Amino acid sequence: MLAVMVAALVGMLVLVFRGRRGTALPQDAEVGSLYLTGVSPRPDAMGEQFVTLTGNLSGPSEPGKVVYGRLVWDAAYWPAIGDTLTVAYPPGKPDRWQVVEPGK
Repeated sequence: MLAVMVAALVGMLVLVFRGRRGTALPQDAEVGSLYLTGVSPRPDAMGEQFVTLTGNLSGPSEPGKVVYGRLVWDAAYWPAIGDTLTVAYPPGKPDRWQVVEPGK
């Protein structure tokens, strides 16, 4: 019983710390731009909310690829269709893109 409780506590701590640090990009990450073609509606609540983005990603080795993602975003700075965001992604893997400065 004690072992199960300790394992659960360790698992929760790992999830908490992993969520705070985020996912680090590799040193050789490529920087590109994401032209937004779809954005989920802005919620009525303020603060951090989930947003779903769709757009065309282009970068040094990627002439154009349609990508989408669900991110946590500050509702005060909600994106709109037609916005261009700076993104970074591992070389050759544009589907693993991340916004450089989300919701700011």
